Amino acid sequence: MLKGFKDFIMRGNVVDLAVAVIIAGAFGKVIEAFVTVIMDLIGKVGGQPNFSSWAPGGVHLGTLLTVTISFLIVAAAVYFVVVVPMNHIAARRKAGEEPAVGEEPAASSDAVILLAEIRDALRAR
Repeated sequence: MLKGFKDFIMRGNVVDLAVAVIIAGAFGKVIEAFVTVIMDLIGKVGGQPNFSSWAPGGVHLGTLLTVTISFLIVAAAVYFVVVVPMNHIAARRKAGEEPAVGEEPAASSDAVILLAEIRDALRAR
């Protein structure tokens, strides 16, 4: 039973998930600070950046407006800071696509030749 638990914990995807949660927590603080700066700028332009007390006709819509603006700022920050750079990295990787199976790589360094021989030997087994 403990061996199964150890195997589960040592699986790559569990470790990756743990790292992602830790990074997300740290990144969340950066995003919160960014939202605060943007809300302060909104406050400089249009008055109070916290619309919570706004209640036209007695309906408290201010909190919804504040949270919606914060969400849009967070979504924009994540998109421009994480998604766009990752898309550029993925495009660069795709531009240098790996050769198809059975196709020899263009480079002929000793390491590439040795790896190709090891691959062929493993396939022959």
